[in-house]
Amino acid sequence: MPRWTCGIGDCDAAFDDHMPRWTCGIGDCDAAFDDVESTIVHQTNEHQRHECKVCGTIVPDGYFAIRHAFDEHTRAEFVRAYDADSAAVRKREEIKGEVEREADLQRIVDRLDRSP
Repeated sequence: MPRWTCGIGDCDAAFDDHMPRWTCGIGDCDAAFDDVESTIVHQTNEHQRHECKVCGTIVPDGYFAIRHAFDEHTRAEFVRAYDADSAAVRKREEIKGEVEREADLQRIVDRLDRSP
């Protein structure tokens, strides 16, 4: 398979190296970021909070809402409360897993603490 390169100036980086890897994904927000930490800070600061349909807790939308749902409640509770199916559960579990493999949670906390 050919390796596509940037070609801007004398840059020979892989073309994908210049593409943001993470997108917000809340509603129709297509904000894109190079790192997961920036994505989560954006979700927390730029979007409305989410009220959990299982227990009523208010949490930031996006990753933190997914984490709350799956750390605090059973999959069955999530499915019933959100009228979700197994594909929706799997998708959110994949997102949660990928974020947790890549994110520096202390860096996120530090950035959120510095936010206005």
